[in-house]
Amino acid sequence: MQTRHSFILALLTGFGLLSSTHAGVINVERATVSRAPSKCPGNNHLAKNPSCCVWYDVLDDIQENLFDGGECGEEAHESIRLAFHDAVGYSLSSKWANFGRNSAGGADGSIMKFDDIELAYSGNAGLDEIVESQKYFANTHKVSYGDIIQFTSSVALSNCPGSPRVQFLAGRGNATVPAPESTLPSPWDSVPKILMRMADAGFTPDEVVALMASHSLGGQDNVDKKKAGWTFDTTPNKLDSQFFLETLLKGTDKGRQVTGSSPSPGLEHQFRLQSDYALARSPITSCTWQSFVGNPALMSKEFGKAMEKLALVGQTAASLTDCSEVIPTPEVFTDAPMYPAGKSRRDVEVSCAWRAFPTLDTSVEDKSNETTAKSSWDSDRT
Repeated sequence: MQTRHSFILALLTGFGLLSSTHAGVINVERATVSRAPSKCPGNNHLAKNPSCCVWYDVLDDIQENLFDGGECGEEAHESIRLAFHDAVGYSLSSKWANFGRNSAGGADGSIMKFDDIELAYSGNAGLDEIVESQKYFANTHKVSYGDIIQFTSSVALSNCPGSPRVQFLAGRGNATVPAPESTLPSPWDSVPKILMRMADAGFTPDEVVALMASHSLGGQDNVDKKKAGWTFDTTPNKLDSQFFLETLLKGTDKGRQVTGSSPSPGLEHQFRLQSDYALARSPITSCTWQSFVGNPALMSKEFGKAMEKLALVGQTAASLTDCSEVIPTPEVFTDAPMYPAGKSRRDVEVSCAWRAFPTLDTSVEDKSNETTAKSSWDSDRT
């Protein structure tokens, strides 16, 4: 029985249907050799693994010439988005049906290799500039498209306070086929449809919620072009729990809505995706969503694990080289979220039935107003 079980696991792993990146059934241990760091040729970096030296060159190049000296800006936000859009183009069911042949390879750089096809997909709108930029760095340093996308995402996250330090494994080959458009979730999809699509890519509902932490960074440009640049929360340059709190606030904006959007809580230049609104309130995902509101450290940890899994969709970890040493350490930021000015617990639409909503502080502005009002009241009494 044990032999048969091992054979089945080996067969599924060969087709990419089970791995440490999907079901978590098989835990691949990568052999590590302890060695003294050696100087990389052409730069001042020391590498524990000499084969990772090229990634120090890439790091220096993209930090200076893509991320403007290491900022958590638009290019960083788009790089994180690109990593998701490339990797999610994967289907376990299709791979099984085709015996592993002629199926999209997940985090394989297909969105860059076949940019003439995949960038025409509506869900990939707005990614053309970051694809072109990263493609230049990949060609310049002679690294694969799949690697450059995931490496740049990990570096981008390291530039954003509060982010986890996401590992980077190098050695992906270039894609051989484009990913089909049907593999990309849309902001107007229902929760069951989103979760089914992501399950077919190997992700649990909890992991889907964890991946939504990326919406704490940046905003939207293409769902509603008249609101281009509007952010998903009030702290778009920090990876924090503010996004998870503000998505639970009642929608009060009665203005025009487009397909894929949901009324925002009336905060200036804030945009809410319909899918975020739904995931925050679904009985399947709402308790995980709420757990991140009260525990930013947990949110960051689970997001990091989900991003590392995303980077290995369709890949075999044991065949890659761990070059995580190249990824900088992000600035620590674990402050609890605060209610935006004018908002309080009464504005929250609590959807988790079995977990108490965390006690949160009010905004600095509201605190100032409360102090002013109290001082005025005390003055009137004297």
